[in-house]
Amino acid sequence: MKVAVFAALVSSAAAFAPSAAPRAQTALAVSELELGVTEPLGVYDPLGWLESQPESFERRRAVERKHGRVAMAAIVGNIVHNNHIV
Repeated sequence: MKVAVFAALVSSAAAFAPSAAPRAQTALAVSELELGVTEPLGVYDPLGWLESQPESFERRRAVERKHGRVAMAAIVGNIVHNNHIV
C-alpha cells in the first residue's frame, strides 16, 4: 500500500516538471497587402477599388477593422446586459 502511494506521488510530481523540448523558431514573411487574403482567390475586391483607388483601399481596410472591433464590443455588451451580469 505504501509503495502504491509513493508511486502515485512520484508520478504526479513528474507531471509538473518542465519539459526539455526546444522551442521552434518561426519567421513570418507576410506583406501588409496579403493580410486577409484567401489562398485560392487572392484579395477579395469585387468592385476593383485596389486598382482604381489604391490610396482609399487602405483607409477602407482600416475602417473595416475598426467597425469589426466596435461590433465585437457591442455583442459583448449585449450578452452582459441580457444576462444581468452588471
